[in-house]
Amino acid sequence: MREICVPSAATLPYDDLAAMVPVGESEDPSRVLFEVRADGDPAAAWTPVTHAQFAAQVTGLAKGFVAAGIRPGDRVAIMSRTRYEWTLLDFALWTAGAVPVPIYETSSPGQMHWILSDSGARALIVESAAHAASAESIRGDLPELTAVWQLSAGDLEQLRAQGTRISDEQLAGATAGTGRDSLATIIYTSGTTGRPKGCELTHGNFLRLTGDIHTALPEIIFAPGASILLFLPLAHVLARLIQVVVVSARMRTGHSPDIRNLLTDLQAFRPTFLLGVPRVFEKLFNATSATAAAQGRKRVFVQATRVAIAYSRALDEGRPALFLRVQHRLFDALVYRKIRAALGGQISWAVCGGAPLGPRLGHFFRGAGVTVLEGYGLTETTAPANVCTPRLHKMGTVGRPLPGVGIRIAADGEVLVSGSGVFRGYHGAPEATAETFTPDGWLRTGDIGSLDADGCLTITGRKKEILVTAGGKNVSPAPLEDIIRAHPLVSQCMVVGDQRPFVAAVITLDAEMLPAWARAHGRQDLTAASALHDDFVRERLQMAVDRANATVSRAESIRTFTIVPGDFTEANGMLTPSMKIKRDIVARELAGPIEQMYAGSPASAPS
Repeated sequence: MREICVPSAATLPYDDLAAMVPVGESEDPSRVLFEVRADGDPAAAWTPVTHAQFAAQVTGLAKGFVAAGIRPGDRVAIMSRTRYEWTLLDFALWTAGAVPVPIYETSSPGQMHWILSDSGARALIVESAAHAASAESIRGDLPELTAVWQLSAGDLEQLRAQGTRISDEQLAGATAGTGRDSLATIIYTSGTTGRPKGCELTHGNFLRLTGDIHTALPEIIFAPGASILLFLPLAHVLARLIQVVVVSARMRTGHSPDIRNLLTDLQAFRPTFLLGVPRVFEKLFNATSATAAAQGRKRVFVQATRVAIAYSRALDEGRPALFLRVQHRLFDALVYRKIRAALGGQISWAVCGGAPLGPRLGHFFRGAGVTVLEGYGLTETTAPANVCTPRLHKMGTVGRPLPGVGIRIAADGEVLVSGSGVFRGYHGAPEATAETFTPDGWLRTGDIGSLDADGCLTITGRKKEILVTAGGKNVSPAPLEDIIRAHPLVSQCMVVGDQRPFVAAVITLDAEMLPAWARAHGRQDLTAASALHDDFVRERLQMAVDRANATVSRAESIRTFTIVPGDFTEANGMLTPSMKIKRDIVARELAGPIEQMYAGSPASAPS
């Protein structure tokens, strides 16, 4: 199959995003829409916020923005961790007719400056004093930036107080000209190959796609007692979209601002649905494995893993055999139930995006009672274009297109997208916008993929990341990297080999997992420094490389690897805020270790 277009089946009855708040309040004012912890304190109790309370807070804050001089169409940037106030700010700004512009809370002053200047932001809302200091350091070069408000300083309360002089009629006038074609937000791309570009997303993009998600995932969105704990950065397009989805569906929502407290928050909030990225599920699996090993139950966990994977595969093929069902019931009592309890005890569905999860982990979690549905999308598509559903879940694919979305595979294998979520263009960059669309209006994603007979999409790599070896073999590095990164010792992996005689890999170790892994293998003597040159560590990492090599031909396989000290991080410029590898920077910074892998090795070239 080369193309599939799924017709849209649902339309939300709103002209703009702000309208869903008063409608929800009038229809179900006492429904608990959010639960909030003061300043994200994991020890604090969850305080319920009803639809009526949320609507009142949105209105009060929106009036405050109008009183402070924010006008329809003005850009207002938000820089914060994931917390209730971000969702409140988004809807308040939309109610005031403004355009929120997200900034990752880990962004440097230079990154802040680019987004604020390129978007023409009139105001900036930051979470902390440190953020405010960063803003002050660049404010002199931003003449359009007239205000900086700080959450931790109580500035939202002051804005609400200012807003008391604004009438309902004045506030209504702020959105009088807002419609589905109006700009809702500018979200900047990760910038893996250059400066981030601002994607202009409209109210219609969010509203149409939200209605389509309601149609695609009703078993999750509208399940009795449905709830979600958001922990992905709200600066990312997927989390931004999901917050609109849950408000429109009136799903109980909590926010977890610190990934270090995620398990504690999950167990306290007890959501029914989880939105994550592959690294979260990899970390959970590896931590569970390490705990079992530390308790002397490693063999039990290994066998439980095999049974979970076999059970899940059997579900795809029909009904699991009797003996497998008995084994599964036993390990459910011993292992799987504890994994579900660590996630709060009520999660049965999760959606994973951002990168491939891998069939092995996908089968494990489904076998353990948490089905992880993979999806696919870009900032330019307002997040998801495809997603697996409870009705059609094909492991290893990202599912069929959502209703209202079309997928086409170009002659060179590039995935093209049309439909509900496709953005209107890059902010202030008409040439870049023109380049990203085909002559007949389809969005070029830059990803390589294929469609199967059911219309399910499989992503195999990025066009710009394809390596061409000296022997002329095309190699997609991402699938190999994903398999290696699933090893508990591995933090990051980058496959190299462009114009080289063979494929190799650069690996960093996970400093958090190393002590537990070392204890589990009777190697308490291992340190972060000694592990870099330890034969046993290298032997175990070679096993992960062998698993990756088993999925490709010999010419595409990794012939050698090097373990380097430190890690790829946003702070050292090797990762984007959304945790994507900046390959050109890693290659430049680690040129020495990479060259050493190829020094004097022509005999290792592919035959």
